Amino acid sequence: MRQRQSPAVSSSANTQRAQNPNDSKSDPQQKDAPRFGLLGSPKKVYALCLAFRIANSLLVQTYFNPDEHWQTLEVAHHITFGYGHLTWEWKKGIRSYLHPLLFALLYKVLALLGLDTPWLMVRAPRLFQSVFSAFGDLYLYKLAAVFFGDCVAKWALFSQLTNWFMFFCLTRTLSNSLETVLTIVSLYYWPCMRPSSSKLPLESRKWGLVIAALTCAIRPTSAIIWVYVGLLELFVTHNKLRFIFLEVIPTGVLVLGLTFLLDRWMYGSWIFVPLNFLRFNFLSSGGDYYGTHKWHWYFTQGFTVMIFSFLPFLIAGIMQSKQWKLSGLIAWVLGLYSVLGHKEFRFVLPVLPIALIFSGYSLDSLKASVSRNGQRKASSNKHNACPAKFQLAIFFLLATNIPMALYMSLVHQRGTEDVTYYLSKEVLKGNVTNILFLTPCHATPYYSTVHRNIPMRFLDCSPSEEKGTPDESDRFMMDPVGFATKFAKNWSVPSHIVLFDSEEKLLKDFLVSHSFKEIKRFFHAHFKVDRDRQASVVVYASTGP
Repeated sequence: MRQRQSPAVSSSANTQRAQNPNDSKSDPQQKDAPRFGLLGSPKKVYALCLAFRIANSLLVQTYFNPDEHWQTLEVAHHITFGYGHLTWEWKKGIRSYLHPLLFALLYKVLALLGLDTPWLMVRAPRLFQSVFSAFGDLYLYKLAAVFFGDCVAKWALFSQLTNWFMFFCLTRTLSNSLETVLTIVSLYYWPCMRPSSSKLPLESRKWGLVIAALTCAIRPTSAIIWVYVGLLELFVTHNKLRFIFLEVIPTGVLVLGLTFLLDRWMYGSWIFVPLNFLRFNFLSSGGDYYGTHKWHWYFTQGFTVMIFSFLPFLIAGIMQSKQWKLSGLIAWVLGLYSVLGHKEFRFVLPVLPIALIFSGYSLDSLKASVSRNGQRKASSNKHNACPAKFQLAIFFLLATNIPMALYMSLVHQRGTEDVTYYLSKEVLKGNVTNILFLTPCHATPYYSTVHRNIPMRFLDCSPSEEKGTPDESDRFMMDPVGFATKFAKNWSVPSHIVLFDSEEKLLKDFLVSHSFKEIKRFFHAHFKVDRDRQASVVVYASTGP
């Protein structure tokens, strides 16, 4: 639910290869695979990345986007435990169960082992996602190594691990996070995305197709990426008919067919999710219900904020490396998403790692001398191995990204996470029996965190059949006192009410008159997000009989 908005292969070696990448049967490990000379074996790189992402997932304690809970964990909880709120998207059949089922399996394991405690119900999903995220880091290293060598790959991995937005977002249970991982893995296996004339067996392209099809099954909008890659592959391959009729069509039919059967089983009726998704988001512009931005937003704000202080290194890396296939993919994705009215940071997350590969190239340029023909070579002056400007660049990136990552992950918008976790512990003690969330819709986690089948109510914001009709959440925000007064006439009196301090000021008399008193207050944010500043989240408990 979207919340409303108010290897060691040098470039010279690559250019000397002359055989067609798509028809070669050679072992890709001989020439194109990274050697991992600087960081050891792939297992060691993965272990390093996994350890980092586990720590990363534990440090992420804030709220970012409703879909993390409402379109993944809430659905998974409903599958496993039989209760959990399914938003209108699941009633309209525009979401596939493929992604939530991964976390439903996790919940099932926790339940069987008796480990479904409040702490693990909050932490385990992000720890689980960190396993996938580490694969994304590993394959980013491998892809960068194929293009530019191990030295650049090391700095590309550094960029990936230190970029604030990747730290903030990649271990969250958003479908975009898994989409990003699968995109990087798939790109590694596509021959057309390798340096010119590099060799890969046909089997590699088939793996790329399978992973790309899975990515589209999870998020249909990922097709934007694979249209670019597919057309590029079609242009460079010699056997175009084989590619279309013996690879693309069979793979797409197989993966999407299996997903179709999976959704038939879960929905209980024949639902073709990609078609429903297309109808709502593109043919009817349903996504615009959640807010729109100017066409240039990704270029001037969205992607610029995500890449942050790596931006000058991205631009320098693109100009220096001249790898237009990779940079073209970034421009293609940003350009097409700019056409859509509704825009969000997470939509373009899959191309952020590619941008960070170029940042790694630029960083390596500061440390290595460059000859006139563009070939990279080590500096002859051992005492100048780390020039001052390189050290300054590293310090600049760390000094800007680490504070940002920690602030956004530990401080900004943490109140809604904290309050639901608090309520889950109070439910176990028998102190909470009925909860009313008087907040903008989907502002907090729900049953997937509370983890007890007690009566709960939040303000609905499902799209209306008639455009322009305010939903429940809108009506509350426009007139909190009037809405609450009318709502209380027919309510089942809750034991606890959760609301933001901005509405609490207006509802103080209402709460007192209905025998509610404040029992807990949680810090939420220092500054305004998209409404009035929501500085804290407050819990009121009933003192009546």
